[in-house]
Amino acid sequence: MQNASSFPELPSQGGPDRGVPDQGDVNYTATRQAYQARELDEATRHWLEEDARYFLHQALSTPVMNVLSRTEGAYIYDLQGRRYLDLHGNGVHNAGFHNPQVVEAVQRQLAEGLAFTPRRFTNLPAIQLAKRLVEVTPEGLSRVLFCPGGSQAIEMAVMLAKQVTGRWKTISFWDAYHGTGFQAAALGGMEHFTGGNGPMVPGSFYVDFPDYYRNPWGWDDPARVDEECLRQLHTVLKRNPDVAALIGEPISSTPTIPSRHYWEEAQRLCREHGTFLIFDEVIEGFGRTGKLFACEHFVTPDVLVLGKSLGGGLLPFAGIVTREEHNVLGHRSIGHFTHEKNPLACAAGLAELDYIAQYRLVENAATLGDYLIDQLRALQETYPLIGNVAGVGFHLGVDLVKDRRTKERATDEAERIMLFCLERGLAFKIIDGSVITMRPSLVLTRDDADFIVETLRAAFAWIG
Repeated sequence: MQNASSFPELPSQGGPDRGVPDQGDVNYTATRQAYQARELDEATRHWLEEDARYFLHQALSTPVMNVLSRTEGAYIYDLQGRRYLDLHGNGVHNAGFHNPQVVEAVQRQLAEGLAFTPRRFTNLPAIQLAKRLVEVTPEGLSRVLFCPGGSQAIEMAVMLAKQVTGRWKTISFWDAYHGTGFQAAALGGMEHFTGGNGPMVPGSFYVDFPDYYRNPWGWDDPARVDEECLRQLHTVLKRNPDVAALIGEPISSTPTIPSRHYWEEAQRLCREHGTFLIFDEVIEGFGRTGKLFACEHFVTPDVLVLGKSLGGGLLPFAGIVTREEHNVLGHRSIGHFTHEKNPLACAAGLAELDYIAQYRLVENAATLGDYLIDQLRALQETYPLIGNVAGVGFHLGVDLVKDRRTKERATDEAERIMLFCLERGLAFKIIDGSVITMRPSLVLTRDDADFIVETLRAAFAWIG
């Protein structure tokens, strides 16, 4: 097993028990090491040592927590044969891990002898997936580009905006995450991904995201928060006529859900100033929020960025969908990727969309998501540790606080609860140091939902 000398204390933001904002729980604490010593067998510890020996260490994934043997449906399994209902899944498991219809589609594509298409050629799965995305995304989005991953898709979206507008600056939100490329990291506004890299892509401006529970001003009135956030946006746009795009998640990964009014006004300001509105739905797309795309709760952007589940949970794949009037770059190449029309990934994406539609998984996320929110809010009435419950569909967050008045983050308690639940077969991720995030597979059942609630209830009762 990893020991303290293998992973020296890493610098964190906000103290030794503070995770990287909006991205991960702390994975090198004494509490985590004690859990691993108690729960993991010799074989697992051996493979954790091997992982630590050969991979470059990095803060958000070193040391790893456990070793998996397989994934299936809404569940993951470790080497010791233990099963965990996984509420993270890196966002790829909307139709379930190792979905049999997706696997069959990929196997069929392999059997047909077309696993790769060189550039300057196309293939039927790529054309069919592009057509399907145009059919299922909001009206007005009609042109598609594919790429290997979400960071590259963000790069394509921003390059499109810059090329079409002839401008070069961007506006995004503090502490968001849009990927780890130089442009994507510059958009994120998180020092963790930019520090030590020298100059990032210039022209990146940041504004506050409308957070009605945690905002810098301590305000409780959503209208007042909207007004201030829109004021910031308007100020940057007014003073920088060369802003190409505003980039954000329609619903943040915490999750924080803005009002419809906020996004309507943000879009109006973008149009008034000739600026693209780009929505990053790498996490929220394909049913996560109880609608096929999160933007359907608000407005239709100029560019919709998709990823993660687009590869069917099997293959890395992402892309953008944009408007017909932006199809003006025949003289440029903003999506020049080796795997831009990979037939295997496209076959997986088509099968994923088929499965989501066939089994009404979007409706399942909406219905069971409402149920989970009601149950979590009932827990909030009993346990003062729960400061806030937020979310929509299967995109949920429970913010733990030491004091509801001060909203001081309960970081130690959050980790202890996470490990308590893990020992009982429930896996989730902590972000912002204190927020239990729950993004289960859309194949989740009512029994699964009840298991989530009862396991959390036991955890809150245990921690006192």
